[in-house]
Amino acid sequence: MITPIPSSKPVVVVTSAYGADRVRAQGQAHFVPIVARAGATGIEIRQELLTSLDPTLASLRETITEHGLFSIYSVPMELWQADGTLAEEALQQAQADATTLGARFLKVALGYFHDGCPIAKLAALLSDSGPRLLIENDQTLQGGYIDPLTAFFLAVSTAGLPVGMTFDIGNWRWTQTNPHAALQILAPYVEYVHCKGVVEDGGRLKAVPLIDSDPSWRDLFTRFPPNVPRAIEFPLVSDDLDAVTRQYTAMLATV
Repeated sequence: MITPIPSSKPVVVVTSAYGADRVRAQGQAHFVPIVARAGATGIEIRQELLTSLDPTLASLRETITEHGLFSIYSVPMELWQADGTLAEEALQQAQADATTLGARFLKVALGYFHDGCPIAKLAALLSDSGPRLLIENDQTLQGGYIDPLTAFFLAVSTAGLPVGMTFDIGNWRWTQTNPHAALQILAPYVEYVHCKGVVEDGGRLKAVPLIDSDPSWRDLFTRFPPNVPRAIEFPLVSDDLDAVTRQYTAMLATV
């Protein structure tokens, strides 16, 4: 039986938090019961970590539903290609897979958006009834800075398109952007939050648990929608995955 978490807010566990090698070796379905036992409400399935060990997306959907979770589907694609055209085929395939999975959200990266990109073509591929499209600030020059993201969200908002934002707290470090400054502008579009701390190690940045990083991340949550789903995307490393997942789920559920 799952023990309810007081003042619980929706928490998602990203499967990659368990380590890419471990996830590929055991299959993402293996982690569904761990996430459910921890008291989380959702699980993010990563397209790039799917292997032959995983069941079909339809079967994975059944497993996730049986454990009382909702799903989010993450695909490592850029919505806009380098020439400014929409990645139509990739988006349609991702949408179809997310629908089969029964995902609440489909998460992708922005890519090379500019004012001349054909928003009308994107509009033709979106539906209020399918998984909602979310754009994440990533670690790239084209999709990890405030200006292109702001331009994109203003464009889709003006067009009335069903698109929201995944605000990744840690990814801003890779583009040397202040997350508080980013949130001041992008807050109206945020529908999902990726949580990870970031520290420098040997001259390189790496993701760490939030409690091992700058504590100012808590201030960001005072400006997010109060019940925004928040995801564990930092490493969950322990001999007892149930315990460590439960620990951080409880922490994020009460922020």
